[in-house]
Amino acid sequence: MKLKRLGTSDLNVSELCLGTMTWGEQNTMAEAHTQLDYALAQGINFIDTAEMYPVPTVAKTYGHTEEYIGPWLAKQPRDKIILATKIAGPRRKLEWVRGGPPALDAHNIGEALHGSLKRLKTDYVDLYQIHWPERNTPIFGQTDFDPAHEKQDVSIRTQLEAMKRLIDAGKIRYVGLSNETPWGMMEFARMAKEHDLPHVAAIQNAYNLINRLFESGLAEISFRENVPLLAYSPLGFGLLTGKYMGGHPERARLTLFPQFGQRYGKANVTEAVTAYAELAARKKMSPATLALAFVRSQWFVASTIIGATTMEQLKENIASTDVTLDDETIHAIQDIHQRFPNPAP
Repeated sequence: MKLKRLGTSDLNVSELCLGTMTWGEQNTMAEAHTQLDYALAQGINFIDTAEMYPVPTVAKTYGHTEEYIGPWLAKQPRDKIILATKIAGPRRKLEWVRGGPPALDAHNIGEALHGSLKRLKTDYVDLYQIHWPERNTPIFGQTDFDPAHEKQDVSIRTQLEAMKRLIDAGKIRYVGLSNETPWGMMEFARMAKEHDLPHVAAIQNAYNLINRLFESGLAEISFRENVPLLAYSPLGFGLLTGKYMGGHPERARLTLFPQFGQRYGKANVTEAVTAYAELAARKKMSPATLALAFVRSQWFVASTIIGATTMEQLKENIASTDVTLDDETIHAIQDIHQRFPNPAP
């Protein structure tokens, strides 16, 4: 398993990161620990979670994912594991998450981190990410910015100042963003430079064969500001495995949670997924392997976040690191992308 330096940090992360958002909803603690043991044995040193996991977030299971990781993490050499978690952004009617949460102010950031550290049974987090922006901005499959939704928010400078205090206290090592926009990325970079505040180490956004929006605006910022991508949903919520091509499997996530069709149920998604699956078949590899190898090949990707509900899926995902796409395959992918550009932004 290759390691990559995470931006300007001193973290060397594995090219695959183990995602955990199904644990506590679709996976038991025992299953989670089996996945963790296997991933670690294959050279994965990077784990990503969040205070609001599992997804979909509900009061009954809030925090369960971190609670599953904690007992396992307590038995590991802590300095060998790079652990990332996230603070939930504000105002999404998640009353069970710290009562709202009302804002990304210093108090809420501190409360969220304290809760995560307790559940994770650790004294510090290597990468602490803001799960979605404080301000008005389109997220999670929305594409249109609407000024009518403007509201009072906590400034980016204030957020970074709160993070700096936690870094100084030794509770987090680096700051990350998630579901962020080009303007937000640049504002975080500007505030860090102008006020000697923490430079963002990474951005975690969706990126896959049917959603390559990162390339159009954020990739240049990633290069110039040295903020690499942690690519989540590299399999497009499972669509890019091809498993939905014959209908909806009984225990698949889009069958269990059809509300996620907001992002992945749009026009041309089926056509694009079919084209990529046909390409994978011609190249004698699984659709999942093609999708993961493509994401992994991008220069701005530091680590690709994989998630699995079964060990069979996890083993296939990790084995994809043995595949490097040749120029002919890359050209074929580009041809499909030209026909069906970003159907699931």
